[in-house]
Amino acid sequence: MIPYGHQAIDKKDIAAVIKVLKSDWLTQGPKVLEFEKVLAKYCGAKYAVAVCNGTSALHLAYSAVGLKKGDEIITTPNTFVATTNMLLALGVKLVFCDIRLDTYNIDEEKIEKLITKKTKAIVPVHFAGQPCEMDKIKRIAKKYKLAVIEDASHALGAEYRGKKIGNCQFSDMTVFSFHPVKSITTGEGGAILTNNEKYYKKLISLRSHGIYKDKKGKNVMMELGYNYRITDIQAVLGASQLRKLDGFIKSRHQIVKWYRQELKYVNGVILPVELKNDFSAWHLYVIRVKNEKLRDKLSSYLKQNGVSVNFHYPAVYSHPYYKKLGYKSLKNEDKYQNSCITLPIFSNLTKNKVKFISKLILNFFEKNGNN
Repeated sequence: MIPYGHQAIDKKDIAAVIKVLKSDWLTQGPKVLEFEKVLAKYCGAKYAVAVCNGTSALHLAYSAVGLKKGDEIITTPNTFVATTNMLLALGVKLVFCDIRLDTYNIDEEKIEKLITKKTKAIVPVHFAGQPCEMDKIKRIAKKYKLAVIEDASHALGAEYRGKKIGNCQFSDMTVFSFHPVKSITTGEGGAILTNNEKYYKKLISLRSHGIYKDKKGKNVMMELGYNYRITDIQAVLGASQLRKLDGFIKSRHQIVKWYRQELKYVNGVILPVELKNDFSAWHLYVIRVKNEKLRDKLSSYLKQNGVSVNFHYPAVYSHPYYKKLGYKSLKNEDKYQNSCITLPIFSNLTKNKVKFISKLILNFFEKNGNN
C-alpha cells in the first residue's frame, strides 16, 4: 500500500539519536533547549517550548492564556479533534465558524458575527498547510481584545505574507505537531512558539508539574502543572529533521505539481489551491469529488488498488461525542466533509507513484462518469 503520509528518516537522523542514547542525558537535558532555539530561529519567534505531543501543546497554550470554564472560543470544525478536545477539557464552550471552500480554512469573514461577551479567543487552524487569513483575524481579535492561538500542526515550513508560520506576529501563540506524517517528526512531539515572555514562562512551568528549582536546588511547586516534557532523544531527532525541512517542503511542492499535471483533465474532481501570496507546507493533498455519491466508491477503488487514502476531516461536530453536546452543522463544512479524499503526499513519494495514483483516478471516472 502507498500510505497517505510517511516520515523520512536518514542515516544522519539515526546517528544523532544514537549519540544521545550513548550520552548522560536521555531527557530534561541540553538537546531539548537546543531544539527549541533552532525551531524558534527558523520560524522567527522569540521563544519555543517543546513538549511530548501536539495535543499537550494545545492544552498548554489554552491554559497559558487563561481559558476557563464558561469562556467561549471561535474555531473551525475542519480539524482533528485534538484542537477542540483540549478546549473541552478546560470547560470552554466551542463556537464553530464555517469554512471557505477554496482553502478549507476558517472563513475569516464569518468570525466577527459569532463574537459575544463571553468570547475570549480565536483558534484558526492552518488546514493542510495552507495559512489562514491571519491579518484579518488579528484585526478582529484586536478590536474585541481576544487572544489568538494558531493551530499550525499542519503548517511548519509554510509562509504567510512572506514570513514563516510560527513567527507569532499575528497571534499570541502558535502550536506545532511533530507526528510522523507532519513536516518533520520527533516520533511524537509538539511545540508552542510565542513572542510573549509571560506566556513563555507560564508554558515552561506548566510543562513540568508547575515546579521550578529555587536557589538551593530544591523543587518548588507553584501551580498545578503536567508532565508534558519531551525527551532529548526526540529533541535531537527534531533538530536533525529541521535541517532538512526546506528540502522536505520543496519535495512536497514538486509532488503537488505532478498531481496538478496528471489530474488537470479529470473533471470529476476539484483540486486543492494555494493562495497567490502564501506558501503552503502541503501537509495534506485533499481533492474533492464533485459527485458526492462517488466519493466513497472512489476511496474503495483506490484502496483496492494499493493506495491508502484518508479523510481529513469529518467535521468535529459530526462525531458521536460532539453530537451529544448539541453542536449544529454548517453548510460549507458539510459540503466539504462529504466530498473530500486525502491522496498520498510525503517528501519521498515518487513521480511514478503519483502517475500511478492519478491513472487510477482517471480510470475510475472514465468508468463512472467524468463529471
